[in-house]
Amino acid sequence: MQSHDGDPENRPQRLYHVVALACLAHVLSLANNATFPALIPVFQEAWNLTNSQSGWISGIYFAGYLLGVPVLVTATDRIDPRRIYVGSAVLGGAATLAFAFLAEGFWSALLLRAVAGLGMAGTYMVGLRLVTDRLSGAQESRGASFYLASFSIGLALSTYLAGELALEGWRLAFLVAGAMTLAAVVPVLLLPPSPERLRTSATSGHLLDLRPALRNRTALGYNIAYACHTWELFGWRTWLVAFLAFAFAWHGQDRFVGLSPTEWATFLLMLGLPASVLGNEAALRWGRRRSITLIMIASGVLALTLGFATLLPLELLIALVILHAILVIADSSSLTAGAVAAARSHRGATMAVHSLLGFGFAFVAPLVAGLALDLGGPTPLGWGLALACLGLVAALGPLAFRFLAEDEPRSMAQDLGKE
Repeated sequence: MQSHDGDPENRPQRLYHVVALACLAHVLSLANNATFPALIPVFQEAWNLTNSQSGWISGIYFAGYLLGVPVLVTATDRIDPRRIYVGSAVLGGAATLAFAFLAEGFWSALLLRAVAGLGMAGTYMVGLRLVTDRLSGAQESRGASFYLASFSIGLALSTYLAGELALEGWRLAFLVAGAMTLAAVVPVLLLPPSPERLRTSATSGHLLDLRPALRNRTALGYNIAYACHTWELFGWRTWLVAFLAFAFAWHGQDRFVGLSPTEWATFLLMLGLPASVLGNEAALRWGRRRSITLIMIASGVLALTLGFATLLPLELLIALVILHAILVIADSSSLTAGAVAAARSHRGATMAVHSLLGFGFAFVAPLVAGLALDLGGPTPLGWGLALACLGLVAALGPLAFRFLAEDEPRSMAQDLGKE
């Protein structure tokens, strides 16, 4: 099986080149992603925000994403994704810089975070298209896996920088994040061109025609399962720092083994890189759906109990949090790789549906968790209810395979055997 550039000897070098540049751009573009969620305790004190309001500001980022993703991701079937990526990174970076100068409370923060999310609509899945257009076969799956896993690195870096820079004022955290988001355009411009044939098979019909993707039952099964996954993942990530701060305070500490809640959150998010890559490798060897099903059920069940586990000794609670941090992301690459593999010639439309469903759930989940937390209060009961809302949906995710997905024509293990 030859590479897109027709030279099989160059394909490993092409893989490393493409993946390295795409992952670097991805990490930089995500610098603004966690700036608000990582600082929820700071903003709640500074602006007197409720948990519900904090959930709205966190969730509206994904609402902005949803506004742009149907147009921007579907357009990659016709337009060079690099052009879309560059414009979107500039928008996201500018919105983050504006937050540093203009945000003064709930409404201004809500608007500017929505615009920042709109910028992400043209970088996240569009960046995945930059990878998959330039690779093929099992190389495509591995390249997608590393690209998607780098989300964890970007989010961890965003969380860490927000926590550290906020010691000098939260506005500095947003200034640095905005500049880094703007810098994402550089590695994208250095990528080699993709084959034009990948943008000629879907030029008929309307730009926003998602019907081919919705008729693809296999891809739709992965799309719906991914939505259940993002419900848990982004709901958990939104409230992670606040939950750890509560847990430490409940046990009479402000740090655990010398690390603050923000530093612990950074470590937990960093676990997403090896977890996502290893999860995809497990799927390649033992079957994608079987691996995803086991991971989603295990993660969901653990989330159902995690908030109540603050009553346990802090050492045991942290051990459970670490295990959940691994499980909650381990199926991410496999879900997206499965959807991409099933997309056939309508990759842009399929990835648009993937993002619409996934980040629609990601928008609602922080709000629901915040409402549950307001209902139960800052207690183990309140956090138990909030995290149980997240885990329940994740545990039900594998039902999408049972009712929608047809048998895939061949397994990725077969692809590996052809390498």
